[in-house]
Amino acid sequence: MRVEGLAVVLRPRSQGEACDLGLALVRAQAPSIWRCFTPVFLVVAVLAMCTVDVQSWLPMLIVFWLKPWLDRSLLFVMSRAVFGEATRWSDLWRARRQVFGGQLLRTLLWRRFSPWRAYTQPVEQLEGQRGGARRQRVQLMLNENRGAATALQTAFVHAEAVLSYALIALVWWFAPENRSAGVWDWFFRPETHAAGQLGLDMLLASAYMLVVLFLEPFYVAAGFAMYLNRRVVLEAWDIEQEFRRAFT
Repeated sequence: MRVEGLAVVLRPRSQGEACDLGLALVRAQAPSIWRCFTPVFLVVAVLAMCTVDVQSWLPMLIVFWLKPWLDRSLLFVMSRAVFGEATRWSDLWRARRQVFGGQLLRTLLWRRFSPWRAYTQPVEQLEGQRGGARRQRVQLMLNENRGAATALQTAFVHAEAVLSYALIALVWWFAPENRSAGVWDWFFRPETHAAGQLGLDMLLASAYMLVVLFLEPFYVAAGFAMYLNRRVVLEAWDIEQEFRRAFT
């Protein structure tokens, strides 16, 4: 990595502070992030929604399962953002083979349920580590940080659930006063409502997808910032940055 080109100030931080750095990175690079992430996500979401007639829970399962693959585009944007580079859709498209095709089966199979995938994904995607070298690198990154990486995943799982329930609850809260009972019945007895079961299934899936579209960049950025912080500790990037400034 070109340490001298970093646009963020790296220094040893607690992993909680590192997460804050990741969230600040999302705020600073919001146009690049959602400009690239939204088209990819919408294609997946629309195709997933087409399966709602098969099983009501299938659209949400598809989006949930493909999250690590979707995260690859986010990590690509953020890896450029730390160097102060804005990313356009054309940049992502030119790198599509590297971003969307690398380690696809591993990403969607046995690594899918990793409790620290946002933290270790840069090892696989940005460093390009394979086999035993990857396992050793991941183990080194996780030393003394396994709990923090797991806590990150746990926090965002709960945030995702809370925001999903909140969006669904808005339907009831914003319903006219004389219609709120009907909305309540729709939630628990959809067959008695004009919108029916299909309408309820689409509402639940849409709420979940909107939350993922909003929240996933923050999750990936927090994990990426924790990864950078760990490399600062291991490789003393902060000292290298200061020396480069001193001798420029």
